[in-house]
Amino acid sequence: MIRIGVDFGGTKIEAAALDERGDFRARVRVPNPGNYDEALLVVRDLVAEAERKASARLASVGMGMPGSISPSTGLIRGANSVWLNGRPFKEDLERVLDRPIRLENDANCFALSEASDGAAAGKRVVFGAILGTGCGGGVVVDGRTIMGANGVAGEWGHTPLPWPTPEEYRAHQCWCGRFDCLETWTSGTGFCEDYERLSGLKLTGDAIVAAARAGEIPAAQALDGYIDRLGRGLAVMCDFIDPDAIVLGGGMSNTAELYDRLPDAIRPWLFSDVFETPIVQAMHGDSSGVRGAAWLWPLD
Repeated sequence: MIRIGVDFGGTKIEAAALDERGDFRARVRVPNPGNYDEALLVVRDLVAEAERKASARLASVGMGMPGSISPSTGLIRGANSVWLNGRPFKEDLERVLDRPIRLENDANCFALSEASDGAAAGKRVVFGAILGTGCGGGVVVDGRTIMGANGVAGEWGHTPLPWPTPEEYRAHQCWCGRFDCLETWTSGTGFCEDYERLSGLKLTGDAIVAAARAGEIPAAQALDGYIDRLGRGLAVMCDFIDPDAIVLGGGMSNTAELYDRLPDAIRPWLFSDVFETPIVQAMHGDSSGVRGAAWLWPLD
């Protein structure tokens, strides 16, 4: 049985064909054109190409994308690729693909992949956090994504930074229009912006981490602040759902210091006397999104 997963990212669109064991049978990707009508055709062509390479016909299709579907209107909302918002994306995709599809937030797909056969396999309640250009979150319970009554479960990136200091209060305006969303602090973008504020220099996240390890004071301050803020954000999620595992993905998840230092950054803020939850890096890396999208259709 072949299942197609599509990872609809801000800069690229990828389709992959997976067999029943989760092995890739085909994988194709192209840049995202950034135009709604063109993107529909790109998805159509990528799915057809993945099916052709995998010798499959009319495979199931699941897709992960930014934002979510409004239960009241059926339209996309909350996507940082703002040209998707207000569009009947699922309906239009089903029309061009000529089959039903399953469409969920990309962070949900990430969490599902890692909970199914990744870094959190065998764990009952999993919180997946994507720390990249933005900051997404997804919740999986007993192998199923949790969307919630309003379709926004796990969307921690647009909750406020908890327990802000006076210097952090109303420090950033988010693209969503509100101030101090967690995304503005704990995304890779937020990390780089904080370093620029401290040093006056623009560097990539990897370069900032390397500078911190080399002893550069502004870089070390930026990394310390990042871990502190990420710890506060994760503490709130732990109080809400008390997950059996936290899986980190996105570019910032490659920072080894997170796994050593986050438990101590989380523990003081918890309404609990213990914190033993494992914090692990995604096993499947940037493949988790497309794999989790395919898993939206169960084998049975």
